[in-house]
Amino acid sequence: MTNDDVEPTRPLPFAPPPGPAPSWVPPTTQAPPYAWSVPGQQQPPPPASPARHAVPRGRVPAWVWPVVCLLALVVGVLGGLVGGVAYERLDDADGTVAGGLADVDTVSEPPLPADNGSIASVAHQMLPSTVQVVASYEGEEGGATGSGFVLDRQGHIVTNNHVVADAAEDEGPIEIVDREGNHYDATIVGRSPVYDLAVLHVPEATGLTPAALGSSQQLVVGEGVVAIGSPLGLSSTVTAGIVSALHRPVTTGDSANESSYINAVQTDAAINPGNSGGPLVNLRAQVVGVNSAIATTGGSIGGESGNIGVGFAIPIEQVKVTADQILRTGEARYPVIGAKVRTGDSDGSGAEIDSVVADTPADDGGLEKGDVITEVDGDRVTDGIALIVAIRAHQPGEEVAFTVVRDGKERTVTLTLDGEVG
Repeated sequence: MTNDDVEPTRPLPFAPPPGPAPSWVPPTTQAPPYAWSVPGQQQPPPPASPARHAVPRGRVPAWVWPVVCLLALVVGVLGGLVGGVAYERLDDADGTVAGGLADVDTVSEPPLPADNGSIASVAHQMLPSTVQVVASYEGEEGGATGSGFVLDRQGHIVTNNHVVADAAEDEGPIEIVDREGNHYDATIVGRSPVYDLAVLHVPEATGLTPAALGSSQQLVVGEGVVAIGSPLGLSSTVTAGIVSALHRPVTTGDSANESSYINAVQTDAAINPGNSGGPLVNLRAQVVGVNSAIATTGGSIGGESGNIGVGFAIPIEQVKVTADQILRTGEARYPVIGAKVRTGDSDGSGAEIDSVVADTPADDGGLEKGDVITEVDGDRVTDGIALIVAIRAHQPGEEVAFTVVRDGKERTVTLTLDGEVG
């Protein structure tokens, strides 16, 4: 499958050093004003004093004085008792009555452990498995900064291809930095530009904790997820959100020849430059995707941009397949049918075939220019990108059913997928 006229979603670029902190801005919400008097304005008259009525004088009976004295004695005794009890209780509670906070140990109990499924619990389990990736190229140290996670105890790290691609072409050094700040030299085992994945090897980092892998197929829209990485070079950063959509066909890359296609998990967890290659994690602390791209508004191709709440992750199922291929053979393979489709504007009715390569599965299956593919294995296809993503969700050698419309007539064609390296 080839493509033209790509309008890519922006891959996450490397993270530049953080800039200066913004100046403090006073709050815009003001408290209600006090009722100050304004010079020159007539002020309302003061409230009238209550009327006083003279009390006629008279002789106090002799029996009143003993009663008054007795009442005064009783009130004094009760007041002393109540005051003593209140003092003791306040003093026992936190010691603030006697000597202030300086004389008191304010930490009486250790903090409660994070509940299973909480963001704090996920971060506690995943941070030791998440690393920062620094790839240098063109003699510029720290030319690209991204993220990654530990795949196994042999020191293999998963990250995005676009994090290390320039360093690989320039044969520049690559290193990873763990949560403790330890630096390790890394080598590239293999890369897949098609799936925007790469596997690194760090022989000296065999003591790092491998991440637990989950399943993106078990996710539901609205489920909580956590993104971990090094946005803007800030290592061990944790952000949280929800699964916004599943099976979102997106393309990333700066040109048609460098594009990768993702059957993505969409999330509103904050993802920024530097998060590339880091894990997207469910609330069971299992990796369900690799953060790879963000949608942008008004940004130029290749320019820097930040989170707007629309991020995309490569499903972990594809990550496992591609990583396994790279670890076994040093390269990754992706499926093709041998047809070219346009990936530009579409009316949403399907993917129209622009040309067919001879001696390919598409040619053997009788597909022709102008045919419109509307479904792949029963799943609807709306345009060229959706078709490419649907095909690449399978593996070379698999049989896949395509629903094809030609001259208004619909038929089903079953093709055995071919494979190419990429």
